[in-house]
Amino acid sequence: MAADPPVDDRSERCAIAIMAKAPRAGRTKTRLSPFLSSQEATDLACCFLEDMTANLALAARQVPVDPYLAFAPAGSEPAFASIVQEGTRFILADGSAPAPAGVEGLGRCLLQAAGSLLALGYGAVGLLNSDSPTLPTALLVQAVRSLQDGEDKVVLGASTDGGYYFVGMRVEHPNLFRTIDWSTEHVARQTRDRAGESGLRLVDLGAWYDVDDADSLFRLIEDLEGGVRGSDSAPRFPAPATAAWLWRHRIRQRLTKVGETGARSDRAASAAQSTGRTCTTP
Repeated sequence: MAADPPVDDRSERCAIAIMAKAPRAGRTKTRLSPFLSSQEATDLACCFLEDMTANLALAARQVPVDPYLAFAPAGSEPAFASIVQEGTRFILADGSAPAPAGVEGLGRCLLQAAGSLLALGYGAVGLLNSDSPTLPTALLVQAVRSLQDGEDKVVLGASTDGGYYFVGMRVEHPNLFRTIDWSTEHVARQTRDRAGESGLRLVDLGAWYDVDDADSLFRLIEDLEGGVRGSDSAPRFPAPATAAWLWRHRIRQRLTKVGETGARSDRAASAAQSTGRTCTTP
C-alpha cells in the first residue's frame, strides 16, 4: 500500500478514488451472471480494476492526481492487493461514517470517500466508478484540470444509462448525494438538480458507458476492437487486462451464440403465434 503524500503537497493535487467492493463470486457483477459464471463475472471485474487503476496512473503523468481505491468492506484491502496498479492508495468507503438525513445507500459511501480525501488536505477530489475500463484518459485529465482552477464547482461525467461514472468537487457537498434514486436512469439528472439547488456551477464531461449487462458487455468488446470512439473522438483506454481476458474466454463468440439462439427463439414463437400452434426450439 502506497503512503499518502505530505500534507503540504496535497492542496495543489487532486485525489481520484475508484469506488469498489471486494471481489466475491456471486456478489460481483451479478447482472452478467446469465452470460458469465459467477467466478467469470468476478474475474472480469478484477480486470476492470486493474485497467482503471492503470488508466489513473497514466493520467497522473499529465496532471497532479493521486489514485485511490475507495473500498468496502472494512479490512478487505488484501483482496485488492494483486489487482490494482502499484502506487494506488486505499481509503475506506463502506457507508459507516455519519451522513445527513436523505443521504442513503451508495450516497453514504460516496460522501464518506469525498469527505475522507478532503480531510487529508487535497485541493480537490473525484469519485470514479469501477466498471468503465475503456474510459478515455483525456476525460480524467479534463476533469482534474477543471477542478484545478480554484472555483467551487461540481464536475460530472454522465453515463449513457443515466447514472454517472465520475463526480468531482473541491469542497464537500452532502447535498449532491441527498435523495438520489441510486441505480436508476435518474441519477445524473437528480445530481444536476442538487448542484443547482446548492448554487454550484456544473461542468459536464463527455458521456461514457459502464459495463453491467450483456448489451454493454458487447459494446465493450466492440470498443476494444476499435469500433467505438470516445467523446469528441478522444481515444479510449485500451484496457489490456480486460481485452486479454475477453479474448482468452471467447466472450464475443459466446455472446453471439446466445444472441443467435434468442433470435431463433423469437422467430419460432412468432411463427407459432401466426399459425395458432406452439413450438419449442432446440
